[in-house]
Amino acid sequence: MGPQSTPDLSTEASPLSLSTVAVVGLGTMGTGIAEVLTRAGREVIGIDTDEAAARNAVTALEAATARAVQRERITERERQDILARFRTFTDLQAAADADLVIEVVPEDYELKRQVFAGLDAVVRPDTILATGTNALSVTRLAADSQRPERVLGVHFFNPAPAMKLVEVVSSVLTAPTAVAAVTELAHALGKDPIAVGDRAGFVADGLLFGYLNQAAAMYESKYATREDIDAAMRLGCGLPMGPLALLDLIGVDTARTVLEAMYADSQDRLHAPAPILGQLAEAGLTGRKAGRGFYTYDAPGGSTVVPDAESPADTDELAGGRTVSSVGVAGSGTMASGIAEVFAKAGFKVVLAARSPEKAEKAKARIAKSLGRSVDKGRLSAEARDTALAAITPAGSLDAFADVDLAVEAVAEDLAVKQELFKTLDKVCKPGAVLATTTSSLPVVACARATSRPEDVIGMHFFNPAPAMKLVEVVRTVLTADDVHATVRAVCAKVRKHPVDCGDRAGFIVNALLFPYLNNAIKMVEEHYATLDDIDAAMKLGGGYPMGPFELLDVVGLDVSLAIEKVLHAEFRDPGLAPAPLLEHLVAAGCLGRKTGRGFREYARR
Repeated sequence: MGPQSTPDLSTEASPLSLSTVAVVGLGTMGTGIAEVLTRAGREVIGIDTDEAAARNAVTALEAATARAVQRERITERERQDILARFRTFTDLQAAADADLVIEVVPEDYELKRQVFAGLDAVVRPDTILATGTNALSVTRLAADSQRPERVLGVHFFNPAPAMKLVEVVSSVLTAPTAVAAVTELAHALGKDPIAVGDRAGFVADGLLFGYLNQAAAMYESKYATREDIDAAMRLGCGLPMGPLALLDLIGVDTARTVLEAMYADSQDRLHAPAPILGQLAEAGLTGRKAGRGFYTYDAPGGSTVVPDAESPADTDELAGGRTVSSVGVAGSGTMASGIAEVFAKAGFKVVLAARSPEKAEKAKARIAKSLGRSVDKGRLSAEARDTALAAITPAGSLDAFADVDLAVEAVAEDLAVKQELFKTLDKVCKPGAVLATTTSSLPVVACARATSRPEDVIGMHFFNPAPAMKLVEVVRTVLTADDVHATVRAVCAKVRKHPVDCGDRAGFIVNALLFPYLNNAIKMVEEHYATLDDIDAAMKLGGGYPMGPFELLDVVGLDVSLAIEKVLHAEFRDPGLAPAPLLEHLVAAGCLGRKTGRGFREYARR
């Protein structure tokens, strides 16, 4: 095709009308995209060389629209119109009249190049060609095409009918009007499009897959079990799925392909696929589709996890533990008050010790207000509130911990402060008392070594707000006694928290996986790859995260986040974990997030 036959898109005034769309590749994603398009009134040409795949796509659309009628979301007449707009073929020639072609064949560059070459030969000069890749180079595909200005990426998320995010990916060759047309179409489909440049993983997967890779490496190192890693991220961060379950859903082989592309692009060791991904993929254990990946499923394609050799045995949490009926909580801040409330509501006698009687009384008053709100919302009876409050004894000194069975410190995240406190606990607490630290980033063993009984010391990392958050990371040091570990797990069960076991290393499970992801989001902004708003939207809409990374950073506090990043970097010595300079600059400027009125965003002063 000569250059004369290609219109000059840079002079076109308005986006093109995209009323007829061809979808090449009718697997799960292609079928979902076809459903979205037909339900939005577009004529859809479905193309797949496998006739069975084409039939399955029609059957899936019939079933999805039948459910919509049953739920009274559409009428039977509308259903018939939708079905009439979807036609399937086995030859690319069927795309001849399409205004837009979306390619969603497997993530293999040569296969995609062949599809684009075939399309070049049959579509109109003004047809836009879009690749659904999330890992391969859009620019390379465009450069190999006869119409590079008409090639872009359009990355839907699975399941396409439900997920709102669409990443519209431009190469340096893409004409602005092609981007505008596809963006306008995405809006018409009821999606939330974000415009991004061409780099492996784009925004959502670029952040998501690094996190998934670190989770796989954490499991491979036997630092924590698959169940504990997944539970930690669901309960500690509010994610819809744990990372290893998500890898099984995505496909271990697919994840490895995406990470290979990301590593080739970034040379960041955090993107180098964890060896276990390659081992599972080579063994054919690719996740749900194979019936086995990190977990074992009831059947290939099944979603029900069944027990296997790695499944945890049902054990009595109380076996071998020490008796705990009274608990001392040291501290007067939000965390200490929340933890004291948790223990008091569960029926423990609680001593709440602060640096002065006044501070302790103030902390108890905070608990009273919290319990009062629970009564107002119908979550707690007035009698239960009064019982819990009566169980709490405020004290102005740690001397009041003389008879407690479990002492929990929740003071400032400063190692010297905590070590001094543990020296005092060592003197004050009776023999056999369990001593616990709530640190989120400091070495538990350093607190243990400040005592003469390091075997009695353990980490109990509650999450904020403690009354609401279900997770507790139970952190054993190399010195922690078995019965101390058993005691704390039993206590967690009694206060209705979910314990996960982990070793004494920086970040434990949650922060070790969460903060590199947050750091990478900051780097995206530093590199001007995407805006704060687009990144937050991408992770909420594309990843199902309850908050975007910059919303979360501002809530956590940029100073707290920087301190955790520094601890992770110091422990693991990986250049990719070095705190992003932008984070350091904001902290130096006193922009610490919501608590100061300005962080990555500005907030109204209260």
